[in-house]
Amino acid sequence: MTLGEHRYALTATWHGNRGTGTSGYRDYSRDVTIEIDGKPELLASADKPFRGDPARWNPEDLLIASLSECHLLSFLHACVSAGVVVVSYSDSASGVMREDGRGGGAFTEVLLRPEVVVAEESMVAAAERAHDDAHRMCFIANSVNFPVRHEASVSAARAEEPA
Repeated sequence: MTLGEHRYALTATWHGNRGTGTSGYRDYSRDVTIEIDGKPELLASADKPFRGDPARWNPEDLLIASLSECHLLSFLHACVSAGVVVVSYSDSASGVMREDGRGGGAFTEVLLRPEVVVAEESMVAAAERAHDDAHRMCFIANSVNFPVRHEASVSAARAEEPA
């Protein structure tokens, strides 16, 4: 198996100059547009407590979204490999970021709460194990220095009742 190197590129453009640039902490907006060729623009900002626009994505949102989606995609792959048919998947992810009092901070953990439905009852146990495989495979979870936990719920789809 050949190990590959993958490169990713984007353009982040700040649109927050209100006429005086960064002359003061309250004098500029945190509005950013993130662009990748061939993809829709992503409107971003800082989180509201940091004078950002709460209607836009912030870096903390994007980090949690990356972890959630990476786990989802890794889980689906693990399920295919295990012969598990997933019919629905939804995750209510959350994270804790703690400020350090010196102008910085860090995430202390992210919790993924996937709710998964598989095609048959006989697949539930394998689907539950696939979450551990997904955690080990997730590139993003393997790249952060805080715990990414998952509390998964797996159930089987109800069989159609005869009419």
